[in-house]
Amino acid sequence: MAVPKVHAPMTLEAICLLGNRVRLGRKERRWTVAELAERVGVSPVTIRKVETGDPTVALGTAFEAAVLVGVSLFHPDASRRVLEAELVDARLAVLPSVIRTSHIDDNF
Repeated sequence: MAVPKVHAPMTLEAICLLGNRVRLGRKERRWTVAELAERVGVSPVTIRKVETGDPTVALGTAFEAAVLVGVSLFHPDASRRVLEAELVDARLAVLPSVIRTSHIDDNF
């Protein structure tokens, strides 16, 4: 039997905020749920899940819906996004490629 996934309150808050922003963008464009679903390539049920903050929706699906209705996920300037990606890549380059758990024997 699978253990239900518990999400942190901040995670759920962020998902709900993204969903509300998607709903707002969709309504500002005067698109129906079905029209957005068709553009994203999913069912209307999935778009309703995005808009209600269901954490089981695939991240790519939620991001695609957000982008299509004009929700800014990252900096709107493409050159700034490239710079941010380069900074993250540079930081990752100096970190170990493999993280191992260490066993500390403190049973003395």
